Amino acid sequence: MTDYLPVVLAMLGPAQNRFADPAAWDRLHADLGIQLPPDYRVLVDAYAPIQLNGHLYLHHPATERWNLGQEIRGSIQAWSEVPWDELDLDADEDPRQLFGLDELSFGTRNGLWPIASTDRGETIFLIAATSVPGLLVSYDETWAEHRMTFAEWLYRYLIGEDMTGPNSAAFYPGPV
Repeated sequence: MTDYLPVVLAMLGPAQNRFADPAAWDRLHADLGIQLPPDYRVLVDAYAPIQLNGHLYLHHPATERWNLGQEIRGSIQAWSEVPWDELDLDADEDPRQLFGLDELSFGTRNGLWPIASTDRGETIFLIAATSVPGLLVSYDETWAEHRMTFAEWLYRYLIGEDMTGPNSAAFYPGPV
């Protein structure tokens, strides 16, 4: 089995760790009430805040601008305000039906946590309710589930796989 973290770190080049601050992560985890995955924290510390391949935003908990905590809280609020029961969603558009969720919640122990986004309107969510690493991605009224670590998801995203939905690849040949 491939360990994707060192592979992604090699793809992205030398880690800068400009804002690496364990205390900022401790404050964020205490505020959120969950622990974000270790591979995600390593990648964020190494490069964030950053926009990768012209689309994918990674925020950092120790920065004032592009602050991860503010971004997560703002996204949770926005997603929590969606009137899911009032929307006329087809079965293939409703994340509750697609993934067998009794309820759809954001920012809860058993809910979805927005950890990254793109300028194309995609949101990458950590699935907090399971011990198996997993992500859900929302893109243009479609949802994709990925049972993998964030590092594997990012690797596949960067090599041009459809990681945010059908026909969603954002591949740019050459250095990231």
